[in-house]
Amino acid sequence: MSAVTEPVSGTNIVTRFAPSPTGFLHIGGARTALFNWLFARHHGGKFLLRIEDTDRARSTQPAIAAILDGMRWLGLDWDGEEVYQFARADRHAAVAHQMLDSGHAYRCWMSQEEIAAQREEAQAAKRPYRIRSPWRDRSDGPLDQPHVVRIRAEREGATTIRDLVQGEVTVQNAELDDMVLLRSDGTPTYMLAVVVDDHDMGVTHVIRGDDHLNNAFRQLTIIRAMNWPEPTYAHIPLIHGADGAKLSKRHGALGVNDYRDELGVLPEALFNHLLRLGWGHGDAEIISREQAVEWFTLDGVGKSPSRFDLKKLDSLNGHYIRAADDARLADLAARFLPFEASAEQRDLLQRSMYALKPRAANLIEIAQGAAFLFRTRPLEMDADAQALLEGGARALLASLHDALDAVANWNTEALETAVREVAESAGVKLGAVAQPLRAALTGKRTSPGIFDVLVLLGRDESLGRIADQMTASPGE
Repeated sequence: MSAVTEPVSGTNIVTRFAPSPTGFLHIGGARTALFNWLFARHHGGKFLLRIEDTDRARSTQPAIAAILDGMRWLGLDWDGEEVYQFARADRHAAVAHQMLDSGHAYRCWMSQEEIAAQREEAQAAKRPYRIRSPWRDRSDGPLDQPHVVRIRAEREGATTIRDLVQGEVTVQNAELDDMVLLRSDGTPTYMLAVVVDDHDMGVTHVIRGDDHLNNAFRQLTIIRAMNWPEPTYAHIPLIHGADGAKLSKRHGALGVNDYRDELGVLPEALFNHLLRLGWGHGDAEIISREQAVEWFTLDGVGKSPSRFDLKKLDSLNGHYIRAADDARLADLAARFLPFEASAEQRDLLQRSMYALKPRAANLIEIAQGAAFLFRTRPLEMDADAQALLEGGARALLASLHDALDAVANWNTEALETAVREVAESAGVKLGAVAQPLRAALTGKRTSPGIFDVLVLLGRDESLGRIADQMTASPGE
């Protein structure tokens, strides 16, 4: 395969993303949408959205809403209004009739039994099945009887696609059959609808998964029959799991909205991770939206399947959480609290971000890390925290209570000094004091830094929680 280069500039470049609304926007679809969006934005062209809702039995409004919502969340804005394929069925059928008139299509009355017989014959001969209709060169069929409209595909020679990712790919025309354009009920097939819509929308570059590469050769038969401009193709490798197997739910192949609503991922993190699935720019790993638009070319897309790795996504998400504005982060994390946060509680959450976000890989962990702020006294201890309060821990808490009560300025420096003095007086390491203190203040074994916890809870709440555990009976 020889290399194929993309245009240097292209204010006339038009790309499109064309999902079928039979489910939510999945990772593979989101990556395809992203690459189309970036290619158009990099070249100053247009990015269009088409909803391929011709499967009326499986297409749903909730799925459409989820796709649009997921794209908006990722910041993949499209130009103009989205196009709905089903509404254009009459236009698709009209093109099929033009092809009938020009001789590039024909009416076929083959029965299902005849088709099945041909398939069985091909299987017996151990050769690929290609339909061969006896109606290809006839025009005497009964128009009042059910029939389909098929394209009259070329049988001689070969077709070559100069793909921007795959290079030059050639298929012998004998491998292509006379596919159906209109079903017996007059409705257009997917293959016809896609080609007509791409042409009418002015799409210049078709960027999609390489599982559609074979479709390109079949769709070109329609394009050439209509004497339409041929789009430039770029078929990108599919996404696999971290283990190299086909991507599935066990690898994290969820709907895009699930990453937001169930896993607490920021859109900029998922954007960055999707960008790096099969595309690279030197050694850059953290890539902003602005850099992505500036740097993106299809030359950077590899030919091998990329690997979706939840651990890498977690790492990216942690990076973007640490860089995020505290007010925005508090607003997003509040959605994962088990209650509707008041304005006062949201303010406390925001003020806590400096202590919470360095430890968090996602918004859920921020919400979990903040849980101690909103607990009511007396705190219920989990098993690990309860274990930290055994032995002489309560005597240490009494000493801590006295020392902290005497602190004049309630800040991390003064509090750390007081706690260290208690440890030195007791002849133990700081951890031996900090751990029961953490348990008393949070009810957990782990938390943000203990001095940050004290500051965020404030003097009265901190001393009250410590006092509760000083007087609690072991095992309470």
